[in-house]
Amino acid sequence: MYSSFQLAIKYINYNFTASNGKGHGIHSPFVFDLVVQVLNDQTKNPAYKEIEVQRNLLLGNETIIEVEDFGAGSVKGLKKHRVVQQIAAGSLKKPKYAQLLYRLVTYFQPKQIIELGTSLGITTAYLAKAKQDAQVITMEGSAAIASLAEDVFKKLQLQNIHLVTGNFDETLQATINQLSTINFAFVDGNHRKEPTLNYFHQLLEKSNESTIMVFDDIHWSKEMEEAWETIKQHSSVTLTIDLFFIGLVFLRKEQKEKEHFVIRF
Repeated sequence: MYSSFQLAIKYINYNFTASNGKGHGIHSPFVFDLVVQVLNDQTKNPAYKEIEVQRNLLLGNETIIEVEDFGAGSVKGLKKHRVVQQIAAGSLKKPKYAQLLYRLVTYFQPKQIIELGTSLGITTAYLAKAKQDAQVITMEGSAAIASLAEDVFKKLQLQNIHLVTGNFDETLQATINQLSTINFAFVDGNHRKEPTLNYFHQLLEKSNESTIMVFDDIHWSKEMEEAWETIKQHSSVTLTIDLFFIGLVFLRKEQKEKEHFVIRF
Protein backbone atom coordinates (compact mmCIF):
# COMPACT_ATOMS: atom_id res chain seq x y z
CA MET A 1 0.00 0.00 0.00
CA TYR A 2 1.31 3.45 -0.90
CA SER A 3 1.65 6.00 1.90
CA SER A 4 -0.73 8.95 2.01
CA PHE A 5 2.10 11.16 0.75
CA GLN A 6 2.90 8.84 -2.17
CA LEU A 7 -0.76 8.62 -3.10
CA ALA A 8 -1.12 12.41 -2.94
CA ILE A 9 1.84 12.86 -5.31
CA LYS A 10 0.34 10.32 -7.72
CA TYR A 11 -3.03 12.11 -7.58
CA ILE A 12 -1.44 15.49 -8.30
CA ASN A 13 0.36 13.97 -11.29
CA TYR A 14 -2.91 12.41 -12.46
CA ASN A 15 -4.66 15.79 -12.32
CA PHE A 16 -1.92 17.40 -14.40
CA THR A 17 -1.73 14.67 -17.05
CA ALA A 18 -5.34 13.43 -17.34
CA SER A 19 -7.58 14.44 -20.21
CA ASN A 20 -9.97 17.29 -19.55
CA GLY A 21 -13.00 15.99 -17.70
CA LYS A 22 -15.37 17.94 -19.96
CA GLY A 23 -14.74 15.69 -22.96
CA HIS A 24 -12.63 18.12 -24.98
CA GLY A 25 -10.09 16.35 -27.17
CA ILE A 26 -11.69 12.91 -26.78
CA HIS A 27 -12.16 11.56 -30.30
CA SER A 28 -13.99 8.36 -29.37
CA PRO A 29 -17.77 9.02 -29.69
CA PHE A 30 -18.45 6.24 -27.16
CA VAL A 31 -16.13 7.74 -24.54
CA PHE A 32 -17.21 11.33 -25.29
CA ASP A 33 -20.87 10.42 -24.69
CA LEU A 34 -19.90 8.58 -21.52
CA VAL A 35 -18.04 11.63 -20.20
CA VAL A 36 -20.81 14.08 -21.06
CA GLN A 37 -23.83 11.99 -20.08
CA VAL A 38 -22.48 9.98 -17.14
CA LEU A 39 -19.27 11.35 -15.63
CA ASN A 40 -20.45 14.96 -15.80
CA ASP A 41 -24.10 14.38 -14.88
CA GLN A 42 -24.77 16.59 -11.85
CA THR A 43 -28.42 15.56 -11.37
CA LYS A 44 -29.32 15.12 -7.70
CA ASN A 45 -31.32 11.92 -7.87
CA PRO A 46 -33.68 11.39 -4.88
CA ALA A 47 -32.13 7.92 -4.40
CA TYR A 48 -28.84 9.57 -3.46
CA LYS A 49 -30.35 11.25 -0.42
CA GLU A 50 -32.04 8.05 0.77
CA ILE A 51 -28.81 6.07 0.62
CA GLU A 52 -26.68 8.83 2.13
CA VAL A 53 -28.98 8.86 5.18
CA GLN A 54 -27.94 5.24 5.74
CA ARG A 55 -24.26 6.11 5.27
CA ASN A 56 -24.54 8.81 7.95
CA LEU A 57 -26.18 6.35 10.34
CA LEU A 58 -23.29 3.94 9.84
CA LEU A 59 -20.76 6.74 10.36
CA GLY A 60 -22.39 7.41 13.73
CA ASN A 61 -22.71 3.76 14.77
CA GLU A 62 -20.43 3.02 17.75
CA THR A 63 -21.30 -0.69 17.94
CA ILE A 64 -18.31 -3.04 18.24
CA ILE A 65 -18.43 -6.16 16.05
CA GLU A 66 -16.14 -9.14 15.52
CA VAL A 67 -14.88 -9.18 11.94
CA GLU A 68 -13.21 -11.96 9.94
CA ASP A 69 -10.26 -10.52 8.03
CA PHE A 70 -9.76 -11.82 4.48
CA GLY A 71 -8.00 -8.77 3.04
CA ALA A 72 -4.47 -8.10 1.90
CA GLY A 73 -1.94 -9.36 4.43
CA SER A 74 -4.55 -11.10 6.59
CA VAL A 75 -4.07 -14.41 8.39
CA LYS A 76 -6.73 -17.04 7.71
CA GLY A 77 -9.17 -17.30 10.58
CA LEU A 78 -8.01 -14.06 12.21
CA LYS A 79 -10.79 -12.04 13.82
CA LYS A 80 -10.67 -8.46 14.98
CA HIS A 81 -12.96 -6.32 17.11
CA ARG A 82 -13.87 -3.21 15.18
CA VAL A 83 -16.21 -0.26 15.61
CA VAL A 84 -18.84 0.07 12.86
CA GLN A 85 -18.24 3.81 12.38
CA GLN A 86 -14.53 3.12 11.81
CA ILE A 87 -15.32 0.50 9.19
CA ALA A 88 -17.70 2.95 7.52
CA ALA A 89 -15.14 5.76 7.54
CA GLY A 90 -12.40 3.58 6.11
CA SER A 91 -14.12 1.29 3.63
CA LEU A 92 -17.20 2.97 2.19
CA LYS A 93 -16.76 4.43 -1.30
CA LYS A 94 -17.16 8.20 -1.27
CA PRO A 95 -20.51 9.54 -2.57
CA LYS A 96 -18.86 10.89 -5.75
CA TYR A 97 -17.83 7.39 -6.86
CA ALA A 98 -20.79 5.48 -5.44
CA GLN A 99 -23.10 7.82 -7.35
CA LEU A 100 -21.01 7.31 -10.49
CA LEU A 101 -21.75 3.58 -10.18
CA TYR A 102 -25.45 4.46 -9.99
CA ARG A 103 -25.20 6.53 -13.19
CA LEU A 104 -23.23 3.83 -15.01
CA VAL A 105 -25.95 1.28 -14.24
CA THR A 106 -28.67 3.73 -15.24
CA TYR A 107 -26.85 4.46 -18.52
CA PHE A 108 -25.94 0.91 -19.56
CA GLN A 109 -28.96 -0.90 -18.02
CA PRO A 110 -27.26 -4.18 -17.06
CA LYS A 111 -29.57 -7.02 -16.06
CA GLN A 112 -27.03 -9.02 -14.06
CA ILE A 113 -24.73 -7.18 -11.66
CA ILE A 114 -22.08 -8.67 -9.40
CA GLU A 115 -20.15 -6.87 -6.67
CA LEU A 116 -17.07 -8.27 -4.95
CA GLY A 117 -16.85 -6.50 -1.61
CA THR A 118 -20.21 -5.55 -0.11
CA SER A 119 -18.74 -3.88 2.96
CA LEU A 120 -21.65 -2.16 4.74
CA GLY A 121 -23.84 -2.17 1.63
CA ILE A 122 -23.76 1.46 0.49
CA THR A 123 -22.35 0.85 -3.02
CA THR A 124 -24.59 -2.21 -3.29
CA ALA A 125 -27.59 -0.02 -2.55
CA TYR A 126 -26.57 2.42 -5.29
CA LEU A 127 -26.21 -0.44 -7.79
CA ALA A 128 -29.57 -1.95 -6.82
CA LYS A 129 -31.47 1.35 -6.73
CA ALA A 130 -30.22 2.29 -10.20
CA LYS A 131 -32.02 -0.64 -11.83
CA GLN A 132 -34.49 -2.33 -9.53
CA ASP A 133 -35.42 -5.04 -12.03
CA ALA A 134 -31.78 -6.16 -12.28
CA GLN A 135 -30.37 -8.93 -10.11
CA VAL A 136 -27.53 -7.71 -7.91
CA ILE A 137 -25.31 -10.39 -6.42
CA THR A 138 -22.98 -8.95 -3.80
CA MET A 139 -20.25 -10.84 -1.98
CA GLU A 140 -18.80 -10.12 1.46
CA GLY A 141 -16.18 -12.03 3.42
CA SER A 142 -17.31 -11.10 6.92
CA ALA A 143 -20.63 -12.41 8.21
CA ALA A 144 -20.86 -9.61 10.79
CA ILE A 145 -20.40 -6.90 8.16
CA ALA A 146 -22.80 -8.68 5.79
CA SER A 147 -25.47 -8.63 8.50
CA LEU A 148 -25.16 -4.85 8.81
CA ALA A 149 -25.40 -4.52 5.03
CA GLU A 150 -28.58 -6.58 4.99
CA ASP A 151 -30.06 -4.19 7.54
CA VAL A 152 -29.31 -1.30 5.15
CA PHE A 153 -31.04 -3.15 2.29
CA LYS A 154 -34.13 -3.71 4.43
CA LYS A 155 -34.31 -0.05 5.45
CA LEU A 156 -34.10 0.96 1.78
CA GLN A 157 -36.69 -1.72 0.82
CA LEU A 158 -34.39 -3.22 -1.80
CA GLN A 159 -35.65 -6.57 -3.04
CA ASN A 160 -33.24 -7.28 -5.90
CA ILE A 161 -30.09 -8.08 -3.91
CA HIS A 162 -28.67 -11.53 -3.18
CA LEU A 163 -25.84 -11.44 -0.63
CA VAL A 164 -23.21 -14.23 -0.60
CA THR A 165 -21.09 -14.47 2.55
CA GLY A 166 -17.65 -16.05 2.81
CA ASN A 167 -14.10 -15.92 1.52
CA PHE A 168 -14.12 -15.09 -2.22
CA ASP A 169 -11.58 -17.86 -2.79
CA GLU A 170 -14.28 -20.31 -1.72
CA THR A 171 -17.47 -18.62 -2.93
CA LEU A 172 -16.73 -16.72 -6.16
CA GLN A 173 -16.35 -19.55 -8.65
CA ALA A 174 -19.48 -21.34 -7.43
CA THR A 175 -21.43 -18.08 -7.64
CA ILE A 176 -20.22 -17.32 -11.16
CA ASN A 177 -21.01 -20.86 -12.29
CA GLN A 178 -24.68 -20.25 -11.51
CA LEU A 179 -24.89 -17.23 -13.81
CA SER A 180 -25.58 -17.28 -17.53
CA THR A 181 -23.89 -13.93 -18.07
CA ILE A 182 -22.41 -10.97 -16.20
CA ASN A 183 -23.30 -7.52 -17.52
CA PHE A 184 -21.69 -5.34 -14.85
CA ALA A 185 -19.10 -6.08 -12.19
CA PHE A 186 -17.72 -3.88 -9.41
CA VAL A 187 -14.54 -5.34 -7.90
CA ASP A 188 -13.62 -4.01 -4.46
CA GLY A 189 -12.15 -7.10 -2.83
CA ASN A 190 -8.69 -8.22 -1.83
CA HIS A 191 -6.39 -5.39 -2.95
CA ARG A 192 -3.49 -7.52 -4.10
CA LYS A 193 -2.27 -8.32 -7.60
CA GLU A 194 -2.86 -12.05 -7.79
CA PRO A 195 -6.36 -12.11 -6.24
CA THR A 196 -7.44 -9.13 -8.38
CA LEU A 197 -6.28 -10.86 -11.56
CA ASN A 198 -7.96 -14.09 -10.44
CA TYR A 199 -11.25 -12.20 -9.99
CA PHE A 200 -10.84 -10.65 -13.43
CA HIS A 201 -10.28 -14.00 -15.15
CA GLN A 202 -13.17 -15.62 -13.30
CA LEU A 203 -15.51 -12.79 -14.27
CA LEU A 204 -14.39 -13.09 -17.90
CA GLU A 205 -15.85 -16.61 -17.99
CA LYS A 206 -19.38 -15.19 -18.05
CA SER A 207 -18.68 -11.85 -19.70
CA ASN A 208 -19.46 -10.68 -23.23
CA GLU A 209 -18.75 -7.66 -25.40
CA SER A 210 -21.28 -5.52 -23.53
CA THR A 211 -19.90 -6.36 -20.06
CA ILE A 212 -18.50 -3.50 -17.99
CA MET A 213 -16.05 -4.10 -15.16
CA VAL A 214 -15.16 -1.46 -12.58
CA PHE A 215 -12.06 -1.98 -10.46
CA ASP A 216 -11.61 -0.05 -7.23
CA ASP A 217 -8.37 1.50 -5.95
CA ILE A 218 -6.31 0.82 -9.07
CA HIS A 219 -3.51 3.08 -7.75
CA TRP A 220 -3.73 1.96 -4.11
CA SER A 221 -0.43 0.06 -4.27
CA LYS A 222 2.29 -1.06 -6.65
CA GLU A 223 0.57 -4.46 -6.83
CA MET A 224 -2.77 -2.91 -7.78
CA GLU A 225 -1.11 -0.78 -10.46
CA GLU A 226 0.55 -3.90 -11.86
CA ALA A 227 -2.80 -5.71 -11.86
CA TRP A 228 -4.41 -2.76 -13.66
CA GLU A 229 -1.70 -2.75 -16.34
CA THR A 230 -2.11 -6.50 -16.86
CA ILE A 231 -5.88 -6.12 -17.23
CA LYS A 232 -5.41 -3.31 -19.75
CA GLN A 233 -3.23 -5.53 -21.92
CA HIS A 234 -5.54 -8.57 -21.88
CA SER A 235 -6.69 -9.61 -25.35
CA SER A 236 -10.39 -9.33 -24.39
CA VAL A 237 -10.06 -5.74 -23.20
CA THR A 238 -10.52 -3.11 -25.90
CA LEU A 239 -11.05 0.06 -23.85
CA THR A 240 -10.15 1.26 -20.37
CA ILE A 241 -10.77 4.52 -18.53
CA ASP A 242 -8.58 5.45 -15.58
CA LEU A 243 -10.34 7.80 -13.13
CA PHE A 244 -7.52 7.34 -10.60
CA PHE A 245 -9.54 5.92 -7.72
CA ILE A 246 -11.45 3.54 -9.99
CA GLY A 247 -10.86 2.06 -13.42
CA LEU A 248 -13.48 1.17 -16.05
CA VAL A 249 -12.94 -1.82 -18.34
CA PHE A 250 -14.84 -2.50 -21.58
CA LEU A 251 -14.76 -5.54 -23.86
CA ARG A 252 -16.36 -3.93 -26.94
CA LYS A 253 -15.55 -6.05 -29.99
CA GLU A 254 -16.73 -3.33 -32.37
CA GLN A 255 -13.70 -1.35 -31.25
CA LYS A 256 -10.91 -2.58 -33.50
CA GLU A 257 -7.95 -1.01 -31.72
CA LYS A 258 -7.26 -0.82 -28.00
CA GLU A 259 -7.69 2.59 -26.36
CA HIS A 260 -6.71 3.60 -22.86
CA PHE A 261 -7.93 6.90 -21.43
CA VAL A 262 -6.92 8.75 -18.28
CA ILE A 263 -9.70 11.24 -17.59
CA ARG A 264 -9.95 13.82 -14.82
CA PHE A 265 -12.95 13.14 -12.59
